[in-house]
Amino acid sequence: MLWHAVREVCVPPVESVFVVLAPEDKAFALQDWGAFAGKLEPLFCGGETRRDSVYNGLVAAMAAVNADDWLLVHDAARPCLPLSDLKQLIAECEKDEIGGILAVPASDTVKKAQKDEAGAQRIAGTEDRAQLWLAQTPQMFRAGLLTQALSRAADATDEASAVEKMGLRPRLVLGSRQNLKVTYPEDVAIAEAILARAT
Repeated sequence: MLWHAVREVCVPPVESVFVVLAPEDKAFALQDWGAFAGKLEPLFCGGETRRDSVYNGLVAAMAAVNADDWLLVHDAARPCLPLSDLKQLIAECEKDEIGGILAVPASDTVKKAQKDEAGAQRIAGTEDRAQLWLAQTPQMFRAGLLTQALSRAADATDEASAVEKMGLRPRLVLGSRQNLKVTYPEDVAIAEAILARAT
């Protein structure tokens, strides 16, 4: 999955791709990364959470990155990013003061849950899905802003939520459902089908 995720972002105008790995990672070196020679730089500084890994990666990459440079943060669990989605994100965000993320509007009815006294999940309410979007990656922000935001938001679940905590409102850029996050076992088969169709 990581190889496919890297391939999807190793395209113009992306100049460099930093891959944040666990400090003790040994598997990365076993893969053939020759197709991305000159663009790929592994950083063995991953943390316990996504926020920690992204923040550590930013700190490690700052020698090669200017504070005003745009950064795309992508998730290895999203190996099916369409090139058209990436291009749209870059086109809309590079003119934005804050930056933004790929996302899709919620299409299902969304229920808020609450456990009852016996521990069973019960519906506590129905959310207005017209106001709800499902966040994806890549997420695109300037390096300095993102470093500052993540340094102040240890509990951030994604880069946009850290930026939001600074009182800013990142842009929502319409993505596609093809850019799925491989989370559950059945997602593997869906991702394999998407990748097979794309080649």
